[in-house]
Amino acid sequence: MIVLPKAECPVTVLRRIIRWSFVALLPAELVIVLCVAGGVAVPRPARLGLELAVLSIVFAATAVLSADYRRHRGAGGHAPRAALTAAVADTVPAPVRKLTAHELFLSTSFLRWVTRRGPHQVGDGDLAVPYAPGQTMVMYGFLFASVIETVALAFLIPWPTVHAVLLVVDIWGCYFILALHASCIVRPHVIGADGSLRLRYGALLDIRIPADRIAAVRLDRKYPEGKLAAVGADGVADLAVGGQTTVTVELVEPVPYVRALGAPAEARVLRFYAEDPAAAVTALRTRDLGDRSPAV
Repeated sequence: MIVLPKAECPVTVLRRIIRWSFVALLPAELVIVLCVAGGVAVPRPARLGLELAVLSIVFAATAVLSADYRRHRGAGGHAPRAALTAAVADTVPAPVRKLTAHELFLSTSFLRWVTRRGPHQVGDGDLAVPYAPGQTMVMYGFLFASVIETVALAFLIPWPTVHAVLLVVDIWGCYFILALHASCIVRPHVIGADGSLRLRYGALLDIRIPADRIAAVRLDRKYPEGKLAAVGADGVADLAVGGQTTVTVELVEPVPYVRALGAPAEARVLRFYAEDPAAAVTALRTRDLGDRSPAV
């Protein structure tokens, strides 16, 4: 007996076509923009064809987004904002959503750092736990190397178009390094007034741990290898800074979170870097005992 593949919904097929069309057209759009910036003449038919293709994809994406929104509002019974979020999640892949949000948060964090507005979402009674100083030398080393590369290539490359392309890429690279470090400065770890713990790495990662999930906290300097917040076979996730962690938090049960590119994960033990680990451990233990002590 031959089993035929199940026919896909037309909206699902259209959604897949839209995704791949965006992937195919973005490099072409980037080439056109860089050519215009570099003073290279682009044939009018090529530019017009690309613009029509982009408009067609935008109209198709709008139609699919509207259909998904109505579906989530009607059958799903979602509130308007939740329905819009679910509709965007149906069409836009998780890594794209995370990277887009990351770029936005990088810009706002950079502005917050420049204007000296203080740490992000650290309320009254909360304790900010800085970790950015552990990577300052490394980040500024990368920034210095990027600046030197930008200046050197400006003198070495004679072709205007290539020079313009590399200049844009190098300037963005310098900004990215500085903005990433700024986001780590203005988004520290946070020990809440209620004994909760919020672990962050700039705009890339945000893990919230309620106070009742924390079983034990201790000073524990480690030098782990691996990706940021990747969970090992033993259920341990590391948020290393400068190649090291200084505090280990054991949990009563695993806590779920979303990694940098949108992959879901959960860990039973979290190890993170704190510039003053003794103060962080003392604060967590004190507030945890205060929350669990019986009322008088």
